Amino acid sequence: MDTMPLSLPKSLTEPDGSAVIRVLSYNVRSLRDDEDALARVVTACAPDLVFVQEAPRFFRWRKHAARLAAKCDLVVLGGGATAAGPLLLCSLRAFVERTEDVLLPLTPGLHRRGFATAVVRFGAARVGVLSAHLSLDRAERLGQAQLLLERLEALDVPYGIAAGDMNEIPAGPAFGRLAGALRDCRTVAPWGAEHTFPAAAPDRRIDAVFATAGVEVLGCGVPAGLEGVRAADLAAATDHLPVLAALRLPAPA
Repeated sequence: MDTMPLSLPKSLTEPDGSAVIRVLSYNVRSLRDDEDALARVVTACAPDLVFVQEAPRFFRWRKHAARLAAKCDLVVLGGGATAAGPLLLCSLRAFVERTEDVLLPLTPGLHRRGFATAVVRFGAARVGVLSAHLSLDRAERLGQAQLLLERLEALDVPYGIAAGDMNEIPAGPAFGRLAGALRDCRTVAPWGAEHTFPAAAPDRRIDAVFATAGVEVLGCGVPAGLEGVRAADLAAATDHLPVLAALRLPAPA
């Protein structure tokens, strides 16, 4: 993998009410792999928000989500089976205003998709967040990208962050639509490694963090080499690599 700095800006709330937060996007493949390795990776990244894809959706799914959150010293914010897989976790720094799970239109013969959304506050900064896992079907994926933009805008807050498994590389039309309307954080401030899939030998970037205008991107990429993130854990945790971003949310004027 690419080399990377040994550190990324840490979470903090500034005297003026602005906040630096860490957000992590991670496809966890229904926790079918090494859950302890996964928890070690998440904990080492010290995120304030985790945008999960492929969270458990069936038998005792809430128990599985709560167990993962507890292992990572986080709490469940929203999503899971009620969002068809996307899940949101957060640290106790987040003040939660509201949450909503959204099921997307079902295309016959294809997997049901959804969004996990929430509005939270860090310091004086309010931010809308959305975890997504877009379709494997090209046409449906493009439509879902547009629905993502509409849903993020409908949260009606100063800042927005959307993250997830795009099932498409940046040159694709759905990824391009998102990057055209939002800021692709990896492109704005490259940090760490680039490719996210497959974890064993990554050769493409299909997982991403996007932010609205006004969010300052301090760094974004795969945290391979970050202190506490072991290569063995990344390989064992799931079939995707995570994307970690440090973002600054300015205080409202």
